[in-house]
Amino acid sequence: MRSFTRSMALTIILGLIAFALAGTSPANAASRSQIDRDADAALQQLFASTPAARMLAQEAKAILIFPSIVKAGFVVGVQGGNGALRKQGRTVGYYNTASGSYGLQAGVQKFGYALFFMSDSALGYLDRSGGWEIGVGPSIVVVDAGVAKSLTTTTAKKNIYAFIFSQKGLMAGLGLQGSKITRIYPD
Repeated sequence: MRSFTRSMALTIILGLIAFALAGTSPANAASRSQIDRDADAALQQLFASTPAARMLAQEAKAILIFPSIVKAGFVVGVQGGNGALRKQGRTVGYYNTASGSYGLQAGVQKFGYALFFMSDSALGYLDRSGGWEIGVGPSIVVVDAGVAKSLTTTTAKKNIYAFIFSQKGLMAGLGLQGSKITRIYPD
């Protein structure tokens, strides 16, 4: 029983630390200029490493870039970060992504992701939802190396394509399902 209590206390403490590190609350949001700088650098890195992303960007209605997501956990896990929505190369809104999970997991990881909105209806859903949970709503294709090789503007027929990039750290499991995306208004 004593071992279980220590384990649970450690889990709660690590969860709270991870949540603080992830900076998931709008009050902890970076400034607009910092989010924009980070989004610019992340997109440049993504385009340099993944030609399919550059190709999709030419056809996308908008791109939502989360340059730095921190995921941490030990049994209880959290992840979060801030990003920018770009239309025709200009930022038109700022967003926060956050999620929590419970299960067999341990570690800390940092990564970025970009969502390429290929249809007006998918982009409209982001605007209308007031807090969109990935996995509910428009269909998303996570582009890995295999999908990227066969992706062209002719074959790109889904509503949203997601690219995960700049993975660093050790964490068992990585996914976007269940991440909630909410509009924020940083300074």
